[in-house]
Amino acid sequence: MIIPKTSEEIELMREAALVVSKTLGVLAKELKPGVTTLYLDSLAETCIRDHGAVPGFLGLYDFPNTLCMSPNAQVVHGIPNDTPLQEGDIISIDCGAIKNGFYGDHAYTFEVGEVTPEVKKLLRVTKESLYVGIREFKAGNRTGDVGYAIQQYCEAHGYGVVRELVGHGLGRKMHEDPEMPNYGRRGRGKKFIEGMTVAIEPMINLGTKRIEQLQDGWTILTQDRKPSAHFEHNVALVEGKPELLSTFAYIYEALGIESDEEDEFRQKALVL
Repeated sequence: MIIPKTSEEIELMREAALVVSKTLGVLAKELKPGVTTLYLDSLAETCIRDHGAVPGFLGLYDFPNTLCMSPNAQVVHGIPNDTPLQEGDIISIDCGAIKNGFYGDHAYTFEVGEVTPEVKKLLRVTKESLYVGIREFKAGNRTGDVGYAIQQYCEAHGYGVVRELVGHGLGRKMHEDPEMPNYGRRGRGKKFIEGMTVAIEPMINLGTKRIEQLQDGWTILTQDRKPSAHFEHNVALVEGKPELLSTFAYIYEALGIESDEEDEFRQKALVL
């Protein structure tokens, strides 16, 4: 059952989401060859707690860390370790935090140093597909409309759209109704209702859509071992339109990137 939120609850969720956004911004400053994901994980936990929140992933379903850190061919749910990142890697950092009794949960795939043009394009298209999907999160539409839009956009570039892993409703629990697949058919699935809050998160592979799971019980990677990208935002349906609760602005500030990509999904200007 979809759980709509009041306007007050949506603002509390925005606070939780922005803790995650700020944490990803802190990590963006530290990402470089030679840094370990375990170090970044520790940094993230400190940042989350310093903002009056608690890590949302740590202990959830017995996950052992604060961050899901998934480099290169890992799609999602990678476990932080002491292996240094290398020049040319990419890494998806998925972060969650609980504040005000609500979850924030979003992700960004970072470049480590200089990556190949082929991989850079994968990241660009995957992030673009996130906003393509968010545009379909509006009154009168259904989950299939979002999934269809993301799928068509990514498959047009020859990429594999992961089927087994999906976005989800978000609120007092990390995973609420509805499931938000990145594939589907227009007009199918659960209908969107005012006040609902979701995590939309394309997981897109350079090659095959097929995936495997490592024996650690968590790490998902591409079957052909080609790179995968993952971008995620938290969004509320407000006055029939998508309203971003999360932001990549702190990441862009850290990396010196100028972007207006989020402006159409925000009723009030974000003040950093």
